[in-house]
Amino acid sequence: MLDFKRNFFTFRSSINMGQYLLFISIVVLFSFPGTCWAKGQIVVGDFSKQAQNALLPVHWEPLVFDDISKHTIYTHVLNEGTWVVQAKSKESSSGLIRKITIDPEIYPSISFRWKIQNILESADLTNKKGNDAPARVFITFAYDSAQVGWFEEVKFKTSKLFYDEYPPVATLIYVWASHLEKGTIVDSPYTNRAKIIVLESGADKKGKWLHEKRNVYADYCRAFASEKVPMISGVAIMTDTDNTGEQVVSWYGDIVFSGSLSK
Repeated sequence: MLDFKRNFFTFRSSINMGQYLLFISIVVLFSFPGTCWAKGQIVVGDFSKQAQNALLPVHWEPLVFDDISKHTIYTHVLNEGTWVVQAKSKESSSGLIRKITIDPEIYPSISFRWKIQNILESADLTNKKGNDAPARVFITFAYDSAQVGWFEEVKFKTSKLFYDEYPPVATLIYVWASHLEKGTIVDSPYTNRAKIIVLESGADKKGKWLHEKRNVYADYCRAFASEKVPMISGVAIMTDTDNTGEQVVSWYGDIVFSGSLSK
């Protein structure tokens, strides 16, 4: 996509409109391989349509942490007649991530389903020692130098030297919490560049599939007190119990971005 942007105007001037539109269609198709496109939406997690023998969702990869050796087990399973991702965590932590570029101005809305088997009795999302949750959906936002100060810009550029890519400039974390009140928005105990938004809480609805729909654009503006929202750079799911030492099972359904606004 970077090479395409650099050469866009030169290329366009040398072709007719029909050829130009064909070119744009090809670029869009191959810029997001394996992504399901429908009118007005992007299916980022197409779990229900995956092959039945798929071990993991196509185009999703493990998200692991250097200091945590025991990982949550993610599998593709049939649950209540639909193929979904199941997460089993026992004193473990890891996630699944899909790196994908999405313009939140064009696709501001996210919808997904999730279900949990139980909550974590000693979880406390405001504290590193209890920072576990039955289910989370992460939205990461691409580095934007205009949104960081000079000192932070140096840290971001240093990180890029080591990892060959910029870390997210910010992250929204939609959570099914064990105890925090629904609607709560708090900083992650690890960084104020990650905001936790509690969509569901407690055990009252455990064992039930719940459908969530959020306006990511509006949530970002509210959580970070910002009028500008960077490009979305990835989506992740995570179930973890490494801090509490407990265990939990949860399930995740399809994840879809669309242009239709929600609350």
